[in-house]
Amino acid sequence: MRCHPLVVPAACLAVLLLAACGTQPDGTRPLIAVSGSSGAASCDSPPTPTASAGTGSSGAGSPGQGTEEDGVRLVGGAACPAFEITNSTASTATFTITYDLMTEGGEALTSGQETVPSVRPGGTVRRGLAEGDGGAGGGSHATHVRILKVRSVPTAEAPSSGGPCPPSGVHVYVDAGDAAMGLRVVGVHVQNCGTRAYRLDDYPRVQVLDADHAAVGSVRIVHGADALAEGTGADAAPTRPVLAPGEGAHAELAWRNTTLMGSDPVNAPYVRVVPRPGAAAVMVTPELDLGTTGKLAVGAWQSDRTSPS
Repeated sequence: MRCHPLVVPAACLAVLLLAACGTQPDGTRPLIAVSGSSGAASCDSPPTPTASAGTGSSGAGSPGQGTEEDGVRLVGGAACPAFEITNSTASTATFTITYDLMTEGGEALTSGQETVPSVRPGGTVRRGLAEGDGGAGGGSHATHVRILKVRSVPTAEAPSSGGPCPPSGVHVYVDAGDAAMGLRVVGVHVQNCGTRAYRLDDYPRVQVLDADHAAVGSVRIVHGADALAEGTGADAAPTRPVLAPGEGAHAELAWRNTTLMGSDPVNAPYVRVVPRPGAAAVMVTPELDLGTTGKLAVGAWQSDRTSPS
């Protein structure tokens, strides 16, 4: 399999796979064999898996330490592949790496995602693949890792759906969304994890950001999805819900992936969400593929206790 240059977003991180059977930093997972071994193999055991970037990544290519000009090099043996992330931004960042494990023949056995939180500016973190990612049974074993995409958000703005309650008192996150016939709908969710009631405004405030985390000024934000389609959930009237501790609410983002001749399509991975005026911003990753429509519809907040009629 031919390797290609690893493609990264404007966070300017270097993501690569390399053997790391030595001492691991505190908090990292045990490293496992990509070759499908039982874990007894040493770091010098052949075959050596290689890493390649997938076509789903965005941004300019930037080979990192231990890479080749033509791709990403795996340094060392097959038993202990790991991601190494270097944060070249000015703020502490949380990275999410989406990857495929591949056979020698190019078959994708399984996909995975690795989230690496709180990488300091200029810092480098090494993280092994999740245990159990070595193969998919049936005698097939992964020998290659294909990195599909890498996303990063400032840790201070990272979304959460559970765990410790943020200082804001709410968890904010997006769901997996729904796509059909060019219509996309992604839900933005707020969960009150604090001890006081949380009052929401009519609509969340949103800012569309490109792969470099820069604002995309060409996208028009509209309230409601009447002009897009019916039944998206983004066309319900505002209710200004008040969330008691433990309660949640949601608002829909809706858009069409329609591309016409003569204009460049807009792909914007990130959206900065402010749940209510004065609240802390949260950067979510709905992966907007707006085509040439230049429009994002934002629905009103709706309590999870009620469904719009």
